[in-house]
Amino acid sequence: MNTPTLSLRHNHFLNGGATATSTILLPRSTSSPFRVRMSLQETGPSVSIVGITGAVGQEFLSVLSDRNFPYRSLKLLASKRSAGKSMKFENRDYTIEELTEDSFEGIDIALFSAGGSISKKFGPLAAQKGTIVVDNSSAFRMDENIPLVIPEVNPEAMAHVKLGSGKGALIANPNCSTIICLMAVTPLHRRAKVKRMVVRTYQAASGAGAAAMEELVLEGKEPTCNIFNQQYAFNLFSHNAPVQPNGYNEEEMKLVKETRKIWNDMDVKVTATCIRVPVMRAHAESVNLQFENPVDEDTARDILKNAPGVVVVNDRASNRFPTPLEVSHKDDVAVGRVRRDVSQDGDYGLDIFVCGDQIRKGAALNAIQIAEMLL
Repeated sequence: MNTPTLSLRHNHFLNGGATATSTILLPRSTSSPFRVRMSLQETGPSVSIVGITGAVGQEFLSVLSDRNFPYRSLKLLASKRSAGKSMKFENRDYTIEELTEDSFEGIDIALFSAGGSISKKFGPLAAQKGTIVVDNSSAFRMDENIPLVIPEVNPEAMAHVKLGSGKGALIANPNCSTIICLMAVTPLHRRAKVKRMVVRTYQAASGAGAAAMEELVLEGKEPTCNIFNQQYAFNLFSHNAPVQPNGYNEEEMKLVKETRKIWNDMDVKVTATCIRVPVMRAHAESVNLQFENPVDEDTARDILKNAPGVVVVNDRASNRFPTPLEVSHKDDVAVGRVRRDVSQDGDYGLDIFVCGDQIRKGAALNAIQIAEMLL
């Protein structure tokens, strides 16, 4: 997933229609207005956000606020173009600073979402200064020396990273499609061990950035083809990631490779087809599973109901199952259509349908949860 910088006029996609001004207004917290904010604490870590004007950068702040993440200081970093602009967060005014090699002096935790090239240049520099970097790009995901972490799935991968040790580190956030998929599949994998997984993704505009989201807001306008090489509104097509010599595109191979690394299982068979669909900010995925050990659909539903970060929406009588719209702006990944795969003998196969917010659990929330494990 590549999330380009989000200009101020695109804030309405994230803020529910707020009017853009020279001061960036962030999404309101979903918590009670009567709860005392405890985020700013002298005992908390110093935090910086790299790529603050982007969609995920803004969502970082929303999640920090929603979860009362403690911090003693907050530094907001972006390109030279955005430096000097003001932002209001938790009733305090901040000035965006230009990202430079000196930006990480005294910073404990840095949340990066500014693209792979920025991460490759500044991530190691920050780590050398003792900062723990949580990176949302694909820059370090497949580096065998850097943990690739979903907190509900493989927290042990970052057990060696300690806040306050004086040693910096890099931690990679998986791709959005991988996070959403494995949140639902891993609890079943722990019970019955997945031998083969076939994934079909239906991916939202947000994964391609604010300009792609804007193409879906017609308001009387004719559909445009400014972002993709074909019309996006009222259409769907193969994911726009580059196609590799084996016929898979990069997005599909991310699912394959990242699943194997996160599960620490190079033998699991994974195949994927990724489709871009005209949905605003939440991905959907159809997943077919083949297991080594039997698991019936009733047991599978019970496992999923008790899985952290997962909600089951599986009402066959009313034909109600997960939808991207219902999970938008939500933390949990929704799972439904849980049923035995009738093409396989016995209880060795299942089909499930999964939906999750691409910007939230697919990016910002997962990164903040990683940071929480450092506290």
